[in-house]
Amino acid sequence: MKNLLILCLTLCAQNLLAQGSAMPLTRSNPESQGISSRAIQQFVERSEKEIDALHSFMLLRHGQVVAEGWWAPYAAATPHELYSLSKSFTSSAVGLAIAEGLLSLDDPVISFFDKELLPAEPSANLQAMRIRDLLAMNSGHQDDTLGRFFAGGDGQWSRAFLNLEVEHKPGTHFVYNTGATYMLAAILQKVTGQKLIDYLRPRLFDKLGIKNPRWQESPEGINVGGWGLDITTEDIARFGQLYLQKGQWNGEQILSEQWVEMASARQTSNGSNPDSDWEQGYGYQFWRCRYNIYRGDGAFGQYCIVMPEQDAVLAITSGVKDMQVVLDLVWETLLPAMQDAPLKADEKSHAELQQKLKALQLPPQAGERSSKRAKSANGKHYIFPANEDNIEAVSFTWGKETIHAIRVEGQDHRIPVGYNTWVTSDQGEMGLVAASGAWVAEDTYTLKIYYYETPYSTSVRYRFDGEKLIRDEEQHVSFGPTQRPQLVGEKK
Repeated sequence: MKNLLILCLTLCAQNLLAQGSAMPLTRSNPESQGISSRAIQQFVERSEKEIDALHSFMLLRHGQVVAEGWWAPYAAATPHELYSLSKSFTSSAVGLAIAEGLLSLDDPVISFFDKELLPAEPSANLQAMRIRDLLAMNSGHQDDTLGRFFAGGDGQWSRAFLNLEVEHKPGTHFVYNTGATYMLAAILQKVTGQKLIDYLRPRLFDKLGIKNPRWQESPEGINVGGWGLDITTEDIARFGQLYLQKGQWNGEQILSEQWVEMASARQTSNGSNPDSDWEQGYGYQFWRCRYNIYRGDGAFGQYCIVMPEQDAVLAITSGVKDMQVVLDLVWETLLPAMQDAPLKADEKSHAELQQKLKALQLPPQAGERSSKRAKSANGKHYIFPANEDNIEAVSFTWGKETIHAIRVEGQDHRIPVGYNTWVTSDQGEMGLVAASGAWVAEDTYTLKIYYYETPYSTSVRYRFDGEKLIRDEEQHVSFGPTQRPQLVGEKK
């Protein structure tokens, strides 16, 4: 009976611990944690004026959430594509695997791969490449290897990496190399017998309360490691808080303190510009920043910023062209506002901040609800010739509800469009979409579309010219050209 009681108490304790990890972070007013509501409001207002588009932020001070906001159509419960911020999670998996004795920093990279994936005569530099070189972006390659993964066409990304020339001695040449992070994910899958996401789920995600993470896979069936993870803003904040607490969470040492210190320390030099947060050194898949701060980050403005001296964490998702501008704004507005002691209560400023945060919204498309041209174009189909975007046909329905119908690669999408607001819809393979539209001239209707699990948005202008429809699209951010080729459709 005594043993049964002990077992029940143990199970209850484990259940409570699991529930506690999944609970929302504790909220607090900013002043009680030593930062003014006015400073946070200044950060928000300046970001709306000076930055392309923040999508969300969450600021933690002394372990408490002091401010959070999502610009509609982005929302707290919706995951966001992290791009290279994923690298910091892959790094954490390496730290966990080292703690379990599955590998070491000095293990040769080629020791994990079968001979058929290796070159017939591995070069001295390839043989010298170690786990620590992949982590610190010191693999010895002259350029990022990721682009070469897609060149072979056989889907064997590991083989592609291992057969590339290694121009420099590993450990001597820094280059930001997403292919190196992929190889860490491949090695982790080999030594753990699990995909990266499955290995991290009980060891990291579940313990932090990160629910339903998604991670893209390669043709080899390996989580891509260097990008491809989708989680929420609060999930990012929890991860940053774990590192701020030197690997501890709910009284448990999830990551070793030694690993956190190594991963966040300057492991390699990557420049000398004192004003650039991309030239302050690089750790193990973390960037060093000015002011003794470090971060994980991803393309177009995904940030997990850890501020040890201020005991603060800032999570940001966005779709920006210039990532340095975001960091500059943080250093100018939030960093100097953090005081050691609590501030005097400021109920008025706090109420104004809360009101501002609840009303955040990305600007809908400006213009008129209707036009004389709408009647003649309503419900008409326009067919486009073959084009690189594979857009085949378009039509509009204006009325009580506006529908933008578009056929892409044989798939029909009916996108509801709001006027002076955002209307959201799930478009399957296209993803979650929010659209707003208006007439900007008698013959021109313009759409703004946000793919609101991602950094991406686009502006599409349709000009109706007799029996023709002229389509111009500009993407807000892109790895390639943002301006898409003009298309001219004919009324069917």
